[in-house]
Order: sequence, then C-alpha cells, then structure tokens
Amino acid sequence: MDNLPKRKSLRLKHYDYSQQGLYFVTICCQKHSCYYGSIKNDTMQLNHAGIMIEKWTLKIPEKFTNLMVHDYVIMPNHFHCVIGIDGIQTAIAHTGATLASVVQWFKTMTTNDYIKNVKSDNWQRFDKKLWQRSFHEHVIRNQQSHEMIVDYIKYNPQKWADDKYYQPN
Repeated sequence: MDNLPKRKSLRLKHYDYSQQGLYFVTICCQKHSCYYGSIKNDTMQLNHAGIMIEKWTLKIPEKFTNLMVHDYVIMPNHFHCVIGIDGIQTAIAHTGATLASVVQWFKTMTTNDYIKNVKSDNWQRFDKKLWQRSFHEHVIRNQQSHEMIVDYIKYNPQKWADDKYYQPN
C-alpha cells in the first residue's frame, strides 16, 4: 500500500468547510457517462434519473438544516450547485456539516436510489461507481464571483457543446 501514489487533495489546506459561506460544487459522473437526460434546444431535458437527482438535491436542506441549495443545474453527466452554509445555526446547534459530508451523503443517496431503479425500472447500468471519487468546489468569496457562478449555472445547458464534460447524444 505504501507504494501507491498519494491522491492530491482538491481542498484548500486549513480551510474549514463547515464555516458560514457560499460554495460552488461540481460532481461528475464516473467516466463522464450521460445518465441524467440530454440537452435539446439548449435546454436540459431531465430523464427519470435526472428527476431523481433533483429530488435528492431538494432534500439537502431537510437533511442538513444549516444548509441551503441556492442555484443548481443537472447536466447529462454532471451536477453544479451553490450551497450556502449558515454558520450561526451551526454554532448554536452544533449540527454543522462539512461540504464533504454533504457531498458524501448526496452521492450515497443518489447512488442507492439509482441502483434501486436499475433493478426495478431497467435504468442504464453504470460501471462500479455512479459518481467520480471526489468533487470540485470553489469558495465564493464575493458578490461578483457569486453572480458569475449563477450565470454559469443558468447558461450551462446552452453551452453544452463547449463544456469540458460534453458527450454527444
């Protein structure tokens, strides 16, 4: 095991990802496989799996009461969202969740739900993992950055052909 290469952490060293703030999160499907629908006329058309992803996105604040999902888009093979952490409630209730724990919960719930539907409704099978191992995050530090990210999310389906995760239908 000691001979295995160390994975480079994508997180900021010494940054507390449970502190109050806004975070831009991207989670990608394993092998960038398109499971959640397709882009038609510059609009994301969610299939049943995409609708399931949306269901679990909207449940994040139910599970983590100190979080809010502000903006999100489900793409054919990845997912973007802005998550807000309320630091006041975290400090009072001691229920603060780190960004990593939220993403881990989301991946677990969506993967389990997806597997159930592969068995019962013949959804497209995936190879070993539904999601890639990690996720991308960006700490939103100011209003200008927040506005740029919201625009990116809003217009992401229209720019699908130029997206680095693009897979033709």
